[in-house]
Amino acid sequence: MKTSTMRIMIPLVVLIVSGAQLIGEASAAERGRPFRIGAFTESWGPTPGIVGLREGLLALGYHEHEQFDIGVRFTQGDITALPAAARQLVQYGVDLLFASGDASAKAAQRATTQLPIVFTGLSDPVELGLVASFARPGGNITGVAELRRELNPKRLELLHQLIPGLKQVFFLYDANDVFSKAAAGIYRHVARQLDIVLVEKPVQTEAEARTVMAEIRTGDVQGMMQPLTLSLNIPGLLLEVTTQRGIPTMFDSEFYVESGGLASYGPDFYESGRQAARLVDKILRGEAPADIPVEVNNGIKFVINLKTAKTLGLTIPPEMLYQANRLIR
Repeated sequence: MKTSTMRIMIPLVVLIVSGAQLIGEASAAERGRPFRIGAFTESWGPTPGIVGLREGLLALGYHEHEQFDIGVRFTQGDITALPAAARQLVQYGVDLLFASGDASAKAAQRATTQLPIVFTGLSDPVELGLVASFARPGGNITGVAELRRELNPKRLELLHQLIPGLKQVFFLYDANDVFSKAAAGIYRHVARQLDIVLVEKPVQTEAEARTVMAEIRTGDVQGMMQPLTLSLNIPGLLLEVTTQRGIPTMFDSEFYVESGGLASYGPDFYESGRQAARLVDKILRGEAPADIPVEVNNGIKFVINLKTAKTLGLTIPPEMLYQANRLIR
């Protein structure tokens, strides 16, 4: 979708600070307003990480609307619109950018070298060129890294254990997304080890993705894997197929399982947001992002929707129930 159709929601979380904590007495007085955090994402609204950030700041004693506000800009699955979203937030006058995900973090980096940037939702900020090292980021960026891509093999293994007789797994992804292409290679390798056929479908547009999904029929494949990006609304399309045509999907976020998906295995994005609130607090107390080590959220959640399993006619093995961190009944 075009940038002009992006929506903005303000406030959700923004921060007001006083004195020389970040930008000095004079500029704080001149502003006469809360310190603004501009959060942006490729999602359709505030992500669990953004909600976690807000609630984390509240838990630290900050008062919403008095000491903080967050403006959220979201691009509804269009990762190509993220750079414009980041620039618009900078032009709007935010004082800190909060980026959710790899593409958002890179867009924030290109948008400003001056404003502090805090990220969540990515695996390796060093590999992405965002920071010099976890211990000493060295620029205007810090944040919370998560185990996302590293968990791809385990996701496919869990789906294999959940579905007896799994032989064909469908993987639909954005052909222009480097992270999804890398995931395809990982799934290809793991599928061979598990004696599974990976049915790959790279697509260029959401319309093409919808066409491909419309052609999938129950029995063509026994399971589906979610790409780790919201690009082209592919996770949403997978959820529709799960709930409407009974093809089980393994997601990386429990959000989709709460909405009817079969299972998820991935980081607790909400907790990453709460963890990031502590980093924002350090920035507001005067520390430079360059000196704030990148933290890692090692928390992983395996969630199973037993209602969906029943609808799909699946009997979840007892050992899988014991492994799960959460069962939705």
